[in-house]
Amino acid sequence: MNRTFAVLAGIVTLLLLATIGVGLWHFVTEDRARRDEIFVIHFVLGLCAALGVLLVHCIIFTYFLGTGRWVKEVTRAYRLPDAPWHKLTRELKRATFPPALFAMLIAIATAAAGAGAQLQAWHWSIHATLAFSTVLINLWAFGVEHSNVTTNAGVIMDVLAEVDRVRAAQGLPSNDAAIAEDETIDARSA
Repeated sequence: MNRTFAVLAGIVTLLLLATIGVGLWHFVTEDRARRDEIFVIHFVLGLCAALGVLLVHCIIFTYFLGTGRWVKEVTRAYRLPDAPWHKLTRELKRATFPPALFAMLIAIATAAAGAGAQLQAWHWSIHATLAFSTVLINLWAFGVEHSNVTTNAGVIMDVLAEVDRVRAAQGLPSNDAAIAEDETIDARSA
């Protein structure tokens, strides 16, 4: 998940910066026909950037909900203590959600302000200020998310190691051996 998240966050950051760059280009261009073409590019990039922001942060929400539930179920099934693993996954989720949600909301506000500026109902400076704020807030949220995803991956590895320890103590095969056995059985029955 670390690599996937880093790639997606990088793409979204580049989209945000490209959108701002094209928006500034639109602002300084004096040729009316050229301005209309540049606006369309700015609009499409902005739409893609806003949707990308929502997508990446929703993936993070889903990741923490899913892995938190998995750790909870494994903790119950193997009668492991709540601390440190299940408790840590809850804390990571609680620390990640506010920055991610704030990053999503600022992107939505920026898009709305862009529509307001296009309709000349709002001053362009509101949209521009929100656009720069969106980049900064998303960079902050991406940093928090990356750190917490990395920590969460360590929790998952620790839980798997503990499960293997418990299984070995009970004379059961390791997780990997049990999965390989299941795959062999599935292959034979296919």
